[in-house]
Amino acid sequence: MKYFELETPALVIDREIMIENLRFMQNYANENKVNLRPHTKTHKMPKLAKLQEKLGAKGITVAKVGEAEVMAKNGLKNIFIANEIVGKSKIERIRRLSETIDISFGIDNIHQVHEIEEVFEGAEKRAQVLVEIEVGEERSGIIEESDFRMLLEAVKGCKNVEVRGIFSHDGHSYAAENMDECRELFFESVKRTLRFAEIAEEMDLKPKVVSIGSTPPFMFKFEIPKGVTEIRPGTYIFMDSSQANVIGTYDRCAASVLTTIISKPTNERVITDVGAKGITAQTRSKGHTTTKGLGRIKEFDDVHIFKVFDEHAIIYNEDFSNKVAVGDKVQIIPNHICPVCNLYEKAYLVSEGEVVEEISVECRAKLQ
Repeated sequence: MKYFELETPALVIDREIMIENLRFMQNYANENKVNLRPHTKTHKMPKLAKLQEKLGAKGITVAKVGEAEVMAKNGLKNIFIANEIVGKSKIERIRRLSETIDISFGIDNIHQVHEIEEVFEGAEKRAQVLVEIEVGEERSGIIEESDFRMLLEAVKGCKNVEVRGIFSHDGHSYAAENMDECRELFFESVKRTLRFAEIAEEMDLKPKVVSIGSTPPFMFKFEIPKGVTEIRPGTYIFMDSSQANVIGTYDRCAASVLTTIISKPTNERVITDVGAKGITAQTRSKGHTTTKGLGRIKEFDDVHIFKVFDEHAIIYNEDFSNKVAVGDKVQIIPNHICPVCNLYEKAYLVSEGEVVEEISVECRAKLQ
């Protein structure tokens, strides 16, 4: 069927744009001689994760144990959980996964080391961990070199835990004002990550993996410094309004939410049938990812969602109102595509206006 015949709201993916995005990032990784390990929390679809590997990715990244379990069940065999995993029950689930696939996960404190050592007692393989380095995002990760050294010493005293490498996430690059500031933040983050890699090598724990992440710097194709072994972008597969603002075009936005106009109460107010439960209420308010409103109408220039209720999107634009009628369908490019994908049970792959495939979002709601 034609995509506009779908019941709404519907998550729609342009196949050709998506493939172009995938090839762009794979080529970038190849040119810089690093592995691409895409973060699948963006799409949460095993089918697309397999496509990423088919095109050259050396494994995938997930955010939660539940996502790893679903991906493994669907045949993905090389998975990194880019998150601190705390709690013996979750570590036990990782141990079970380690019996059949290559799985690693993040740590940044000694408490985790003790839990992992206990849970992996008697396992055929040692737990594979990567230490997270905080590089400016002000989220999780090791900050002080002394804490890093103590953590590595704790691992040295373990028989069931192996440090596979280190990783970092320069998420603060989203708030850079422009490309120059993004470049500065990127290279500062990489420099700091590599410094911790040097410390690990000094302690006879040379990292096999030095992994860095976040999409904006990679869209600018910054050169990746020697010593980095892999990159973990996620949003690049679909892009969104905030990422479009980084590169100055919406042409790379592969995903949208198809929505129906259900009411026109005034000359300028237009209501559609998707709200916060279908596009979220997220905004980007700082730097080159800054967005207008709560989503952009794909078919119209400078028309944005003004407000959302749970099930309604509100647009105030008289010119737009004059061009559409109740029953018409339009597409919304979300501000942040990752949480939007998590709201849908399935996505529709579209080529030249035709729905060519229905894809299950199998990792949807796998938050544990």
